[in-house]
Amino acid sequence: MITSIRIYLLGTGGSWPTPFRGTAGVAVRLDDEAVLFDCGEYTQVRLMKSTLSLMKIKKIFITHFHGDHFLGLPGLIQTMSLFGRKEPLEIYGPIGADAIISSLLSIGYYDLSFEVRIRELGTGGELDFGEYKVLYKKSSHVIPSLSYAIKEKDNFRFDENKILAKNIPKRLLEKIRKYGSIEYNGENIRIEDLSSSIRIGRKISYSGDTRKDPTLVELFEDSTVLIHEATGDSSIQEKVTQYGHSTGKEAAEIAKLSNVKKLILIHFSPRYNDVAPIINEAKEVFNETYGSQDLDEIEVPI
Repeated sequence: MITSIRIYLLGTGGSWPTPFRGTAGVAVRLDDEAVLFDCGEYTQVRLMKSTLSLMKIKKIFITHFHGDHFLGLPGLIQTMSLFGRKEPLEIYGPIGADAIISSLLSIGYYDLSFEVRIRELGTGGELDFGEYKVLYKKSSHVIPSLSYAIKEKDNFRFDENKILAKNIPKRLLEKIRKYGSIEYNGENIRIEDLSSSIRIGRKISYSGDTRKDPTLVELFEDSTVLIHEATGDSSIQEKVTQYGHSTGKEAAEIAKLSNVKKLILIHFSPRYNDVAPIINEAKEVFNETYGSQDLDEIEVPI
């Protein structure tokens, strides 16, 4: 069972870094493991300033291969090596990931202390990692691109009265949750015997770069948090769409269709010193919309 899920917004700008915003990078920590979505320039610097250790990152998912979403990889990986990492690092991305990332890792003179495992993903599917899974789907950008969702698996909710009735020590509850049942005092105790309901797992979705795309509603559906790009406001709608992006209003429309609980806007164009116009028009469509700054952290409630 996952106890704590925390989101780290490491880079909330788009296209290029500014003095105020780095480029794309979002980490999700699930207890003692972290998953990184995109790794633009400045990501490892933001990690150093955050409360998340870069050594906790087990997997990296790249949405697409525009520089603002992946050019931070070589520096981050080399730093992990300098810190003495031994555990393999898994990197996932759309078609082309193997050739592009392998080329990046060949830059310069250094020896890695750990294995980097690269896997290319198709246009849709899911990956099972035990207590959580990562779903992915093709998004509507100008180059091959994916959107992702990380979904905690549903679990049984323990009933205190049933636990007391069977006199089960609390120290055994996590073992029961992990294995489904245990032998205790000569009786097979199943998790169903101690539960009264199902706790629906939390879900965090991340759009990457995409035009407004109703086909992503299924991926984002019922998200606890949707982190969606909002490159501009409606005053530059034509340019935003032309380059494969969404406005804040369009992100809000997708959030509403997807029945999400909270929408976080990121990937603001550097042309905006003040992103209030983007956020305000989104809130008119979907009230639970929030802007973001680099280094914002969000604890995802159970």
